[in-house]
Amino acid sequence: MENVLGNFSANLADLVERAGQCAVAIEARHRIGSSGFLWQPGLIVTAEHAIRRDEDIPVLLPGGNRASAELVGRDPGTDLAVLRIEGVSAPELVPAPQPRSGEIVLAVGRHGPGVLAAMGIVSTAAGPWKTWRGGQLDSLLRLDIGAYPRSSGSAVIDTQGRFAGMLTTGLTRTAPVAIPAAAIDRIAAELVAHGRVPRGYLGVGLQPIPLPAAYAGLLNRTQRSGLMVLSVEPNGPAESGGVLLGDVIVEIGGQPVTDTDDVQIALRGSIGRELPVVVVRSGRRTQFGVTIGERPEFKRTQ
Repeated sequence: MENVLGNFSANLADLVERAGQCAVAIEARHRIGSSGFLWQPGLIVTAEHAIRRDEDIPVLLPGGNRASAELVGRDPGTDLAVLRIEGVSAPELVPAPQPRSGEIVLAVGRHGPGVLAAMGIVSTAAGPWKTWRGGQLDSLLRLDIGAYPRSSGSAVIDTQGRFAGMLTTGLTRTAPVAIPAAAIDRIAAELVAHGRVPRGYLGVGLQPIPLPAAYAGLLNRTQRSGLMVLSVEPNGPAESGGVLLGDVIVEIGGQPVTDTDDVQIALRGSIGRELPVVVVRSGRRTQFGVTIGERPEFKRTQ
Protein backbone atom coordinates (compact mmCIF):
# COMPACT_ATOMS: atom_id res chain seq x y z
CA MET A 1 0.00 0.00 0.00
CA GLU A 2 1.36 3.36 -1.00
CA ASN A 3 2.46 5.55 1.90
CA VAL A 4 0.80 8.78 0.73
CA LEU A 5 1.55 10.71 3.90
CA GLY A 6 5.17 9.55 3.94
CA ASN A 7 5.65 10.56 0.30
CA PHE A 8 4.08 13.94 0.98
CA SER A 9 6.40 14.47 3.95
CA ALA A 10 9.46 13.45 1.94
CA ASN A 11 8.52 15.78 -0.90
CA LEU A 12 8.18 18.70 1.50
CA ALA A 13 11.57 17.92 3.02
CA ASP A 14 13.12 17.88 -0.47
CA LEU A 15 11.57 21.28 -1.25
CA VAL A 16 12.90 22.76 2.00
CA GLU A 17 16.35 21.33 1.35
CA ARG A 18 16.50 22.88 -2.13
CA ALA A 19 15.15 26.25 -0.96
CA GLY A 20 17.60 26.16 1.94
CA GLN A 21 20.44 26.50 -0.58
CA CYS A 22 19.55 30.18 -0.87
CA ALA A 23 18.60 30.82 2.79
CA VAL A 24 20.93 32.83 5.04
CA ALA A 25 20.89 33.95 8.68
CA ILE A 26 21.50 37.64 9.44
CA GLU A 27 22.55 39.37 12.66
CA ALA A 28 21.94 43.09 12.12
CA ARG A 29 19.83 44.06 15.12
CA HIS A 30 20.55 43.49 18.80
CA ARG A 31 18.80 40.33 20.00
CA ILE A 32 16.61 40.21 16.88
CA GLY A 33 18.10 38.12 14.10
CA SER A 34 16.43 37.47 10.78
CA SER A 35 16.58 35.28 7.74
CA GLY A 36 17.24 36.34 4.19
CA PHE A 37 17.82 34.76 0.82
CA LEU A 38 20.28 35.03 -2.03
CA TRP A 39 18.34 37.01 -4.62
CA GLN A 40 21.08 37.53 -7.20
CA PRO A 41 24.85 36.84 -7.21
CA GLY A 42 26.32 38.93 -4.39
CA LEU A 43 22.92 40.27 -3.24
CA ILE A 44 20.70 39.27 -0.33
CA VAL A 45 17.07 40.32 0.24
CA THR A 46 15.78 40.46 3.80
CA ALA A 47 13.31 42.22 6.11
CA GLU A 48 14.14 45.89 6.67
CA HIS A 49 12.80 46.02 10.23
CA ALA A 50 15.54 43.62 11.37
CA ILE A 51 18.40 45.73 9.95
CA ARG A 52 20.01 48.28 12.27
CA ARG A 53 23.53 48.31 10.83
CA ASP A 54 24.89 49.51 7.50
CA GLU A 55 28.27 47.77 7.45
CA ASP A 56 29.96 44.62 8.75
CA ILE A 57 26.64 42.77 8.97
CA PRO A 58 27.28 39.15 10.05
CA VAL A 59 25.75 36.62 7.64
CA LEU A 60 25.72 32.84 7.92
CA LEU A 61 25.69 31.30 4.45
CA PRO A 62 24.04 28.02 3.36
CA GLY A 63 27.32 26.11 3.41
CA GLY A 64 28.03 27.13 7.00
CA ASN A 65 30.57 29.84 6.15
CA ARG A 66 30.34 33.22 7.83
CA ALA A 67 30.80 36.48 5.96
CA SER A 68 30.16 40.21 6.30
CA ALA A 69 27.65 42.11 4.21
CA GLU A 70 26.90 45.80 3.73
CA LEU A 71 23.59 47.54 3.26
CA VAL A 72 22.78 48.50 -0.33
CA GLY A 73 19.43 50.10 0.37
CA ARG A 74 16.26 49.87 2.43
CA ASP A 75 12.59 50.65 2.01
CA PRO A 76 10.79 50.84 5.38
CA GLY A 77 7.40 51.24 3.69
CA THR A 78 7.54 47.73 2.21
CA ASP A 79 9.92 46.23 4.81
CA LEU A 80 12.54 45.28 2.22
CA ALA A 81 16.30 45.65 2.44
CA VAL A 82 19.08 44.56 0.09
CA LEU A 83 22.55 43.58 1.33
CA ARG A 84 25.71 43.13 -0.73
CA ILE A 85 28.03 40.22 -0.04
CA GLU A 86 31.04 39.71 -2.28
CA GLY A 87 31.87 36.46 -4.05
CA VAL A 88 28.65 34.58 -3.32
CA SER A 89 26.59 33.02 -6.09
CA ALA A 90 22.82 32.58 -5.98
CA PRO A 91 20.68 29.60 -7.02
CA GLU A 92 18.02 30.49 -9.57
CA LEU A 93 14.71 31.55 -8.06
CA VAL A 94 11.92 30.34 -10.33
CA PRO A 95 8.94 32.69 -9.84
CA ALA A 96 5.60 31.19 -8.86
CA PRO A 97 2.24 32.32 -10.27
CA GLN A 98 0.24 34.62 -8.01
CA PRO A 99 -0.84 32.39 -5.09
CA ARG A 100 -4.53 31.90 -4.40
CA SER A 101 -6.29 31.78 -1.05
CA GLY A 102 -6.09 28.25 0.34
CA GLU A 103 -2.87 27.25 -1.42
CA ILE A 104 -0.17 25.55 0.66
CA VAL A 105 3.09 27.47 1.01
CA LEU A 106 6.38 26.95 2.84
CA ALA A 107 8.54 29.60 4.49
CA VAL A 108 12.24 28.68 4.41
CA GLY A 109 14.83 30.63 6.37
CA ARG A 110 17.89 29.91 8.48
CA HIS A 111 18.56 29.81 12.20
CA GLY A 112 22.22 29.12 12.87
CA PRO A 113 23.54 26.24 10.78
CA GLY A 114 20.08 24.71 10.34
CA VAL A 115 17.26 25.51 7.96
CA LEU A 116 14.14 27.07 9.50
CA ALA A 117 10.93 25.85 7.85
CA ALA A 118 7.21 26.37 8.38
CA MET A 119 4.17 25.22 6.42
CA GLY A 120 0.83 26.99 6.11
CA ILE A 121 -1.66 28.36 3.65
CA VAL A 122 -2.39 31.65 1.96
CA SER A 123 -5.35 32.87 3.98
CA THR A 124 -5.90 36.08 1.97
CA ALA A 125 -4.93 36.91 -1.59
CA ALA A 126 -6.26 40.36 -2.41
CA GLY A 127 -5.48 43.38 -4.55
CA PRO A 128 -3.10 46.31 -3.97
CA TRP A 129 -2.77 47.51 -0.39
CA LYS A 130 -1.06 50.25 1.56
CA THR A 131 1.04 49.09 4.50
CA TRP A 132 0.84 50.79 7.89
CA ARG A 133 4.42 51.94 7.26
CA GLY A 134 3.31 53.92 4.21
CA GLY A 135 4.40 51.58 1.41
CA GLN A 136 2.35 50.32 -1.49
CA LEU A 137 2.38 46.66 -2.58
CA ASP A 138 0.87 45.03 -5.63
CA SER A 139 -1.14 42.52 -3.63
CA LEU A 140 -1.91 41.40 -0.09
CA LEU A 141 -0.80 37.85 0.68
CA ARG A 142 -1.72 37.14 4.30
CA LEU A 143 -0.40 33.81 5.57
CA ASP A 144 -1.74 31.34 8.10
CA ILE A 145 1.70 30.05 9.02
CA GLY A 146 4.01 29.75 12.01
CA ALA A 147 6.10 32.92 12.28
CA TYR A 148 8.98 31.80 14.44
CA PRO A 149 11.77 34.01 15.79
CA ARG A 150 14.18 34.86 12.95
CA SER A 151 11.67 33.80 10.28
CA SER A 152 11.17 37.33 8.93
CA GLY A 153 13.04 37.49 5.65
CA SER A 154 12.39 33.83 4.82
CA ALA A 155 11.70 32.86 1.23
CA VAL A 156 8.10 31.73 0.65
CA ILE A 157 7.76 28.90 -1.89
CA ASP A 158 4.85 26.93 -3.31
CA THR A 159 4.50 23.15 -3.40
CA GLN A 160 6.58 23.00 -6.58
CA GLY A 161 9.46 24.89 -5.02
CA ARG A 162 8.78 28.08 -6.94
CA PHE A 163 9.47 31.45 -5.32
CA ALA A 164 6.27 33.21 -4.22
CA GLY A 165 7.63 35.99 -2.00
CA MET A 166 9.25 36.89 1.33
CA LEU A 167 7.71 36.37 4.75
CA THR A 168 7.63 39.33 7.12
CA THR A 169 6.04 40.11 10.46
CA GLY A 170 6.88 43.80 10.11
CA LEU A 171 3.95 44.96 7.97
CA THR A 172 0.94 43.85 10.00
CA ARG A 173 0.19 43.57 13.69
CA THR A 174 -1.71 40.31 13.24
CA ALA A 175 -0.85 37.53 10.77
CA PRO A 176 2.42 37.49 8.84
CA VAL A 177 2.34 38.39 5.16
CA ALA A 178 4.35 37.52 2.09
CA ILE A 179 5.73 40.33 -0.03
CA PRO A 180 4.99 39.07 -3.58
CA ALA A 181 7.91 37.96 -5.73
CA ALA A 182 7.11 40.49 -8.48
CA ALA A 183 7.12 43.34 -5.96
CA ILE A 184 10.45 42.15 -4.55
CA ASP A 185 12.06 42.19 -7.99
CA ARG A 186 10.77 45.71 -8.64
CA ILE A 187 11.62 47.18 -5.24
CA ALA A 188 14.99 45.44 -4.89
CA ALA A 189 16.02 46.72 -8.32
CA GLU A 190 15.19 50.27 -7.17
CA LEU A 191 17.23 49.78 -4.00
CA VAL A 192 20.23 48.55 -5.96
CA ALA A 193 19.96 51.49 -8.36
CA HIS A 194 19.17 54.27 -5.87
CA GLY A 195 19.57 52.98 -2.32
CA ARG A 196 15.92 53.85 -1.73
CA VAL A 197 12.58 53.71 -3.55
CA PRO A 198 11.82 57.11 -5.10
CA ARG A 199 8.12 57.91 -4.81
CA GLY A 200 6.21 60.46 -6.82
CA TYR A 201 4.13 63.25 -5.34
CA LEU A 202 1.80 66.01 -6.46
CA GLY A 203 2.27 68.43 -3.59
CA VAL A 204 -1.38 68.48 -2.49
CA GLY A 205 -3.46 67.51 0.54
CA LEU A 206 -6.41 65.34 -0.49
CA GLN A 207 -9.68 64.20 1.03
CA PRO A 208 -12.01 61.60 -0.56
CA ILE A 209 -15.52 62.94 -1.16
CA PRO A 210 -18.62 61.41 -2.80
CA LEU A 211 -19.45 62.57 -6.32
CA PRO A 212 -23.00 63.44 -7.37
CA ALA A 213 -24.61 60.91 -9.70
CA ALA A 214 -24.91 63.67 -12.32
CA TYR A 215 -21.11 63.62 -12.73
CA ALA A 216 -21.32 60.22 -14.47
CA GLY A 217 -22.16 61.93 -17.75
CA LEU A 218 -19.53 64.59 -17.17
CA LEU A 219 -16.82 61.96 -16.68
CA ASN A 220 -18.19 59.47 -19.22
CA ARG A 221 -18.22 56.77 -16.53
CA THR A 222 -19.73 55.95 -13.17
CA GLN A 223 -17.39 57.05 -10.40
CA ARG A 224 -18.73 57.37 -6.90
CA SER A 225 -15.93 59.41 -5.33
CA GLY A 226 -13.04 61.73 -6.08
CA LEU A 227 -10.34 63.56 -4.13
CA MET A 228 -10.89 67.15 -3.07
CA VAL A 229 -7.75 69.31 -2.95
CA LEU A 230 -7.56 70.73 0.59
CA SER A 231 -4.07 72.22 0.32
CA VAL A 232 -1.62 73.03 -2.43
CA GLU A 233 2.13 73.22 -1.84
CA PRO A 234 3.55 76.52 -3.18
CA ASN A 235 5.57 75.93 -6.35
CA GLY A 236 4.85 72.20 -6.10
CA PRO A 237 4.04 69.99 -9.09
CA ALA A 238 0.26 70.38 -8.82
CA GLU A 239 0.33 74.17 -8.44
CA SER A 240 2.79 74.49 -11.32
CA GLY A 241 0.44 72.40 -13.45
CA GLY A 242 -2.61 74.53 -12.66
CA VAL A 243 -4.41 72.57 -9.93
CA LEU A 244 -6.24 74.82 -7.44
CA LEU A 245 -7.58 74.56 -3.92
CA GLY A 246 -11.09 73.08 -4.05
CA ASP A 247 -10.58 71.11 -7.26
CA VAL A 248 -11.75 67.49 -7.16
CA ILE A 249 -9.22 65.17 -8.77
CA VAL A 250 -10.91 62.23 -10.50
CA GLU A 251 -8.20 60.86 -12.80
CA ILE A 252 -4.39 60.76 -12.99
CA GLY A 253 -2.51 59.38 -15.95
CA GLY A 254 -5.68 57.89 -17.42
CA GLN A 255 -6.52 56.01 -14.19
CA PRO A 256 -9.59 56.88 -12.06
CA VAL A 257 -8.64 57.84 -8.50
CA THR A 258 -11.04 57.51 -5.59
CA ASP A 259 -8.64 57.39 -2.63
CA THR A 260 -5.02 58.19 -1.80
CA ASP A 261 -3.92 54.61 -2.49
CA ASP A 262 -5.07 55.06 -6.09
CA VAL A 263 -2.91 58.18 -6.31
CA GLN A 264 0.25 56.35 -5.22
CA ILE A 265 -0.41 53.62 -7.75
CA ALA A 266 -0.98 56.16 -10.52
CA LEU A 267 2.24 58.01 -9.67
CA ARG A 268 4.42 54.90 -9.51
CA GLY A 269 7.38 55.16 -11.87
CA SER A 270 6.34 58.61 -13.10
CA ILE A 271 8.86 60.95 -11.44
CA GLY A 272 9.87 63.58 -13.99
CA ARG A 273 7.07 62.63 -16.40
CA GLU A 274 4.11 64.81 -17.28
CA LEU A 275 0.82 63.07 -16.52
CA PRO A 276 -2.67 64.25 -17.44
CA VAL A 277 -4.62 65.12 -14.29
CA VAL A 278 -8.39 65.45 -14.64
CA VAL A 279 -10.31 67.55 -12.11
CA VAL A 280 -13.86 68.72 -11.63
CA ARG A 281 -13.92 72.50 -11.11
CA SER A 282 -17.13 74.47 -10.75
CA GLY A 283 -19.08 71.58 -12.25
CA ARG A 284 -16.84 71.29 -15.30
CA ARG A 285 -14.31 68.67 -16.34
CA THR A 286 -10.83 70.19 -16.71
CA GLN A 287 -7.53 68.56 -17.58
CA PHE A 288 -3.98 69.66 -16.74
CA GLY A 289 -0.53 68.36 -17.50
CA VAL A 290 1.38 67.91 -14.24
CA THR A 291 5.07 67.00 -14.11
CA ILE A 292 5.38 64.56 -11.20
CA GLY A 293 7.96 65.39 -8.53
CA GLU A 294 9.81 63.19 -6.07
CA ARG A 295 8.54 63.02 -2.52
CA PRO A 296 10.97 65.28 -0.59
CA GLU A 297 11.77 62.86 2.23
CA PHE A 298 13.29 60.48 -0.30
CA LYS A 299 15.59 63.08 -1.88
CA ARG A 300 19.26 62.88 -1.13
CA THR A 301 20.80 65.94 0.48
CA GLN A 302 23.18 67.83 -1.72
